[in-house]
Amino acid sequence: MNTEYHKIQSIFKRDLSTPRKTMIDGDWTLPEFEYLANNKWSFTEKVDGTNIRVHVSPSGLAGFGGRTENANIPAPLVGRLNDRFLSCPDKLRSVFDNGAVMYGEGYGAKIQKIGGNYRQDQDFVLFDVRVGEWWLSRDDVVDVAIRLGLDFVPIIGYGSLLDAVDLVKGGLKSTWGNFDAEGIVARPVVEMRRRNGDRIIAKIKGRDFSSQSSDKAAA
Repeated sequence: MNTEYHKIQSIFKRDLSTPRKTMIDGDWTLPEFEYLANNKWSFTEKVDGTNIRVHVSPSGLAGFGGRTENANIPAPLVGRLNDRFLSCPDKLRSVFDNGAVMYGEGYGAKIQKIGGNYRQDQDFVLFDVRVGEWWLSRDDVVDVAIRLGLDFVPIIGYGSLLDAVDLVKGGLKSTWGNFDAEGIVARPVVEMRRRNGDRIIAKIKGRDFSSQSSDKAAA
């Protein structure tokens, strides 16, 4: 089974003729986004970090991977992951008796430009868990995080996809401090998939709309 985390799609297409390839408001990347736009979605803060997978075997042994098989994980983060997961096989086995893959962001100082705004060290924040072919519900993901003493991405609101866009355009602040959040990850409150089996999850980044303003000013 391929355990790499799937791509999260931006909601709008880009204008490739502009210097910053800005978003085109209302030009949806997927027909499912347009169809579901006015339904209720949950919004979590998008953390600006590096994608991390934590593989847990049925025996409770843990291993780590990045966004792809060739991704490099910073050494301080590897040390933190070792501390968090390699010393507790019994606890991991009690939570995942059939094994699992936990997905999150490695975040903190020296990870991306704003990493130090989140924290001065490096750590792991959980956002998804897969057990076999099943993705756990939000409540179950939070339960896993609490049982293992992990950070988890916070829900910052509910609403339509356009509500999420308005939040980001308005200058969304991070729940980690007084700085701009990278953006929002939006999911239907009921897990949904496309015809090809891909999960329906959207991302809305603040920089996509700040670049929109810059292009208008340049014009």
